[in-house]
Amino acid sequence: MKNLKDIIEGSENIVFFGGAGVSTESGIPDFRSESGLYKAQQEYGRSPESIISHSAFVSDPELFYSYYKGNMLFPDAEPNGAHKALARLEQDGKLSAVVTQNIDGLHQMAGSERVYELHGSVHRNYCMSCGAKFGLDYILDEANCKGESGGISSVPRCDACGGIVRPDVVLYEEALDDSVVSGAVRAISQADTLIVGGTSLVVYPAAGFLSYFSGSNLVLINKSETGYDSKANLVIREPIGEVMSALFAAE
Repeated sequence: MKNLKDIIEGSENIVFFGGAGVSTESGIPDFRSESGLYKAQQEYGRSPESIISHSAFVSDPELFYSYYKGNMLFPDAEPNGAHKALARLEQDGKLSAVVTQNIDGLHQMAGSERVYELHGSVHRNYCMSCGAKFGLDYILDEANCKGESGGISSVPRCDACGGIVRPDVVLYEEALDDSVVSGAVRAISQADTLIVGGTSLVVYPAAGFLSYFSGSNLVLINKSETGYDSKANLVIREPIGEVMSALFAAE
């Protein structure tokens, strides 16, 4: 912790790059753990990747939304120590951006303002027919979910035109948003310190973003080993919420 504090105090432009492990301490499961999204494979008989893919959304939106609502939406989740500490670092003028692979919106909820959401957000949804925008509450409200003939459905439909509403998240088989990617790459390339947390760095193209970093300090905070450990100035194998909370614990 002393080494981490020294690095942060000596930095002027910190960027944080985070994955699913940042939100597990908020009660949101990661993808590959025993309690993660792969457990749903037993129920559906298909891999999560095949269910939350572009082709599955188009061909079987009922299946997509059944899985999506049951396994990827956590409306009661709240920011943990990591989210709050990062927001504090931004307010203190130390941290310039958060780059996240998560879609839960917890960084913004904690107060972070410059957040690059590589995979989108569950809090943004839009009608595929007329473009009307909706929040997460609309998706979760069963009154807005109707089949084409008006019967019971898991698929939310636009209250203006009846079109299917889809989440503004990057599904499997879809490309990342160019403007988000360029902003994230720019932020990482300009940083003097890059703190990477809650990610095993095995999912591409997101993991490849680290190659754009050329600053002085690479810090890795993850409970398990990553392929970048040998390149880091500091490696901490502890829950990131606990680590980041400790930064301001004495205040």
